Amino acid sequence: MATVLSVSGSPSATSRTARLLRHLDARLTAQGHQVIPLDVRTIPADALLGADFRHPAIAEATALFDRADGVVIGTPVYKAAYSGLLKSLLDLLPQYALSGKTVLPLATGGTTAHVLAIDYALRPVLSSMGAAHIVQGWFTLDKDIAVGEDGTLTVAPGPAEALAQVVDQFSNALGSRTALPAAAGRAA
Repeated sequence: MATVLSVSGSPSATSRTARLLRHLDARLTAQGHQVIPLDVRTIPADALLGADFRHPAIAEATALFDRADGVVIGTPVYKAAYSGLLKSLLDLLPQYALSGKTVLPLATGGTTAHVLAIDYALRPVLSSMGAAHIVQGWFTLDKDIAVGEDGTLTVAPGPAEALAQVVDQFSNALGSRTALPAAAGRAA
């Protein structure tokens, strides 16, 4: 079906945000999409903070965005905004890196006071980068995400159902967007 880039903007190796994304990646994979995970924290800090556009890791990340049909962007919320790590990457991508793409913004945080960070901090940036369609995002409270000793992730029932719905809406939007170019190619 579609190629999805799943981007975690968390700086933590034990991040609930990254684990939640990988959990949702499995749902997208089961729906037939090819999912490519990208943990921004694995990009060398000197490349991100030094704005080294020519660094191989930045070039590789740019190529991943370019090849994706859809992008899932996940971030923890700090001080009512998406992570600085994610901002560093987004700042280094081409201005219209999301042009023609369907995007699903997701966020995690410790309090519902941060729930609007998706709409007031992240969505405008994604829109300015040319996203063709930004589907309804979702904010999940940290307390609703549990990680077992074996690494398995469990999401509380209500948030799990809501996440499944937004991921399915994203998947459906991807299906309709990738079907359009294929149909146009057959008509030619």
